[in-house]
Amino acid sequence: MDLYNNMEFELKGSFIPNISNSDKLKIVEISDGIVVIQMNNSKRRGVFPLDSFKYWIKRNSLIHINDQEKKTS
Repeated sequence: MDLYNNMEFELKGSFIPNISNSDKLKIVEISDGIVVIQMNNSKRRGVFPLDSFKYWIKRNSLIHINDQEKKTS
């Protein structure tokens, strides 16, 4: 699970849990099937089940920033 730690994602408009109107989020911690995130416009952290977080990635609501940079290069 350390693979996901510190990964950053760009948020798309279809990411419904974006109540802080952020444009990015960072994974802070993953443990026991839970993902802890920090959104860039919020001082609070969010918690998602890992399966739910993967769902948002598959829907292209969360775009891994390194992947985005590779596509535009």
